Amino acid sequence: MSTTHTRLAALIWSVADLLRGDYKQADYGKVILPFTVLRRLDCVLEPTKDAVLAREAELRAKGIRNVDLILKRITGVGFYNTSKLTFRSAVRDQDNVERNLRSYLGGFSSNVAEIFEAFDFYNQLTRLDAAGLTYQVAAKFAEIDLSPEKVSNHDMGYAFEELIRRFSEISNETAGEHFTPREVIKLMVNLLLAPDEAQLTTPGIVKTVLDPACGTGGMLIAAEEFI
Repeated sequence: MSTTHTRLAALIWSVADLLRGDYKQADYGKVILPFTVLRRLDCVLEPTKDAVLAREAELRAKGIRNVDLILKRITGVGFYNTSKLTFRSAVRDQDNVERNLRSYLGGFSSNVAEIFEAFDFYNQLTRLDAAGLTYQVAAKFAEIDLSPEKVSNHDMGYAFEELIRRFSEISNETAGEHFTPREVIKLMVNLLLAPDEAQLTTPGIVKTVLDPACGTGGMLIAAEEFI
């Protein structure tokens, strides 16, 4: 893994210092991983945020309630957020960070809302707030630029996997239980797609790549690069 991925993971990992004493080491991932995902999604949506809000208001004014496909088309990434808040503006109000973050989370499309439900993130916000840590942790993440221009999907996947590896070591688990190493992914993709190379380069032929346990998307990214 390059120093870029390591440096990014180390920067995100530094947030763990704030959790010492209030969280067991094995529980650090319950806070840091969902916050990492939230900050990344926020950065991805930032360029289209104003357009989404304007279009949603326009559609609502016309009585149109089924706005899902229209707003996804505007963002171009398959999800959106209709909260007037951004991650940074939610954190800016130091006395109401938890409430603001809950409001911001509530603005996401249903496919993203499911992710944070799976993380049990709302309960973690309650726990952080009870420990007086919500603002400190959120403010740290607000300083990290995870925009696609700064951090590619490839680099983001590597950094996320590095975080998972560190949490696995703390919990005495094997990182391989949670993700497949990239060199193994590359070998698997080459074995799967090499026999179809002629078809993959023939105009008009459509192939679908499926990874039913995609995790950070490493297999899909490697397949796209091969094709």
